[in-house]
Amino acid sequence: MNDASWGAPPRAGHWGSTDQVPAPGYRREVPPSAGPVHEAGAAAQTRPMPIVPGAGGHQDDGADRERGAAHIGGPLFRDEQEPDIRPQEPSSPQGPKAKKSAGRDLRAAIGVGVGLGAVILASLFIYKPVFLGVIVVAVVVGLWELTSRLAERKAIRAPLVPLAIGGAAMIVAGYVGGAEGAWVAMAFTALAVLVWRMTEPPDDYLKDVTAGIFAAFYVPFLATFVALMLAAGDGAWRVLTFLILTVVSDTGAYAVGWRFGRHKLAPRISPGKTREGLMGAVAFAMVAGALCMQFLIDDGVWWQGLLLGFAVAVSATLGDLGESMIKRDLGIKDMGALLPGHGGIMDRLDSLLPTAPVVWLLMVAFVGSA
Repeated sequence: MNDASWGAPPRAGHWGSTDQVPAPGYRREVPPSAGPVHEAGAAAQTRPMPIVPGAGGHQDDGADRERGAAHIGGPLFRDEQEPDIRPQEPSSPQGPKAKKSAGRDLRAAIGVGVGLGAVILASLFIYKPVFLGVIVVAVVVGLWELTSRLAERKAIRAPLVPLAIGGAAMIVAGYVGGAEGAWVAMAFTALAVLVWRMTEPPDDYLKDVTAGIFAAFYVPFLATFVALMLAAGDGAWRVLTFLILTVVSDTGAYAVGWRFGRHKLAPRISPGKTREGLMGAVAFAMVAGALCMQFLIDDGVWWQGLLLGFAVAVSATLGDLGESMIKRDLGIKDMGALLPGHGGIMDRLDSLLPTAPVVWLLMVAFVGSA
């Protein structure tokens, strides 16, 4: 889930629009009864210029005037501290109330979500290898988004080619050879990253290969556990349960947090997440887990679904916070813009990736791996 908002809207009645700045020398005629009016473009000239130490006395220089206006001795605009004397629109006795916003384009988000769901369900229940291909495509695109953002924001050159090839190999090896095959593919992918990076200058070699191995583990290796679930006899239903619980957890957290959220869960990482939202995620996921284990999974019982739902809510929340931490370190809001209303592929995989090994392990513990 993305943060709801990264900035407050401008205040009502603000006159700072750049497309309405008066021309030089313009002087507005104001009736005597209207009181003083301050033009936004001349705000810094309505009081003495603060003296900036070390300015050298060149007060005619435009850069010195800008530094002086922004000096701690006074605000850049007069309306930051002075009352607004202009007429205001009539408001209710309780004052204007800000309309609560969901923080994203819900129509686009719902449309994209429905489209993705249709593709996933069709490939999952018609022909398993097609769904395996969907996983591979999602992994490769996610790796491209992650390595691109690392290069843009941190100048880290994690090699994409060995990561993409190794990631696809991990998914196929996990489906065909089980957990052992996935580990072997992961080891060879890490080795390929080390060797591929040797073709470039040695500067930042350690930083680049470390980021490459992290990307290999974070995206394709964790996604391999979806392939492991798919390989079981009732694999399609296990994967469907995994997807339902993760989506329901995210939806419960979003709905409850947006409506009732008051106490921040991790304000320094993701200000939009609340403790009430986490409780909503747990409640929704536990109910969905009980239903899915009882009616979708062979030999599953409802109390196992309660435990599974609780674990999914916790892992999905931690996964969401983990990617929020990465994005804050990179200074970005979304990993990409491929999915309108959602962001990038990685912005949808953030909860799914760490949840996959949790669901796989509990499924094996509850009903076996056959």
